[in-house]
Amino acid sequence: MRNLVRLVLLIAFSISISFNLPAQKYDRDIHKLQMAWQIITNFYVDTVNKASVTEDAIVGMLKNLDPHSVYISADEVKAMNEPLDGSFEGIGIEFNILQDTLMVVSPIPGGPSEKVGLKSGDRIVSIDGKNVAGVGLKNSEVFKLLRGKKGTKVNLQIRRRGNLDLLAFVVIRDKIPIYSVEAAYKANAQTGYIKISRFSSTTHDEFVAAIKKLKDEKAENLILDLRGNGGGYLKAAIEVADELIDNKKLLVYTEGMTSPRREHHARGMGLFEKGNLVVLIDDGSASASEIVAGAVQDWDRGIVLGRRSFGKGLVQRPFSLPDGAMMRLTIAKYYTPSGRCIQKDYADGNLAYQEEIFNRYLHGEMASPDSVSQVDSLKYNTMISGRTVYGGGGIMPDIFVPVDTTMYSDYYRDIVASGILNRFVLNYMDQNRPILVKNYKDYSSFEKRFKVTNELMSELIAKAEEEAIHKDEEALKLSGRLLRYQIKALIARDLWSSSEYYQAINPLMEVYEKALEVVEDKHIFSQVLK
Repeated sequence: MRNLVRLVLLIAFSISISFNLPAQKYDRDIHKLQMAWQIITNFYVDTVNKASVTEDAIVGMLKNLDPHSVYISADEVKAMNEPLDGSFEGIGIEFNILQDTLMVVSPIPGGPSEKVGLKSGDRIVSIDGKNVAGVGLKNSEVFKLLRGKKGTKVNLQIRRRGNLDLLAFVVIRDKIPIYSVEAAYKANAQTGYIKISRFSSTTHDEFVAAIKKLKDEKAENLILDLRGNGGGYLKAAIEVADELIDNKKLLVYTEGMTSPRREHHARGMGLFEKGNLVVLIDDGSASASEIVAGAVQDWDRGIVLGRRSFGKGLVQRPFSLPDGAMMRLTIAKYYTPSGRCIQKDYADGNLAYQEEIFNRYLHGEMASPDSVSQVDSLKYNTMISGRTVYGGGGIMPDIFVPVDTTMYSDYYRDIVASGILNRFVLNYMDQNRPILVKNYKDYSSFEKRFKVTNELMSELIAKAEEEAIHKDEEALKLSGRLLRYQIKALIARDLWSSSEYYQAINPLMEVYEKALEVVEDKHIFSQVLK
């Protein structure tokens, strides 16, 4: 009887509304959607999770628009914003779970854990009275236990090598920075190197600090590494490009059916408007990375080197929903200074869009630029030299460097993908940290004197054997050098920071060596930009 009353009321309500609605298709469609939701939630045979039905409906609507218009739940919004906001609240450690034990890899400099005396190699056995040793702890559980509001306390019990008793620490949670400039160092006497991993709210400040440091060290040229940088804030990309490009030049503009053209120009004096510049990109460089690379290329400011970028030229605007969730809706496209829209095609649907990068490998594009098909109707010219550039699918580099597979093997892949290499280095550091700290006061001495010995390699191979990854002599001939570099780089990161990691691993990379050659050869540099 109750359901019958509901049905009568619903029909009466629907009829009354339908007579009052203006005769517009848009309103009829909204009315149809409301009716469907009411019918499902009132008359479906089983209990309906209204929140889930609502979310599924939103996801379904957005799915048919473009690959970058998405629904993000309230929990996902918080997790997504942390790296872009440039900080989170917690105790400030880098950690790893090694042999079912939560180990401090390193306390973040200046963070709350460092201030109370936590050290690299410490094992956390208890958090606020809860045992976390030998219980199958997962990374997600560690985040829940250690992160929290600024000013709150965390009680830790620590087992430290050389101490028989457990050590007790009280750590006051604080804001912990997340750095987007992962590396900044002098590659040689004339050239600095900066790697940006994402464009966050703090990227510009970090970039400025890195540029000033390199200029103080007399760097005249710059390699800006945007490989693998999937983007971030438009504002951050514009600010970085502004430091490289002079004279109020157009950096990027956005335009959409309901979004009028909006131009962004360089403003004051940038910190690196002179000096040779090479920007590294690959298929993982997207969105904000492509804004920077496109502006540099279009103004003939520097040389873009590597492989074709991802091809994301759509601008999303976040729309907050009442429960803290969010819709990121594409409202415009962005265009490089020459007028290029570099968004790749998505007309064949999301699956084809997602597989496009994989298809580049199948079609041979990663090995040769000749495999890239460019469309004449999307041909543009750079602003100073009039060089030909193309829109319609990413930034094509001025100098193509193929993906380097000469040192790759299935054996290497298995050792890395299984986590054996990382665990091996963590164990090595746990056992040898005091002597390494004593022997190598700075990275320079480490770089010159530390060698990955045959004995160390044999230990790694034995660890792999224990986990059923059997020694492959032919594969070691290919990948042995790469494994040695990786071991040394991981040790350097553990002793210092990610900057030293890249300083150790980059000289092995063909794209990095090519960038150094190009940026320092004035003849090659000027010829490419003609």
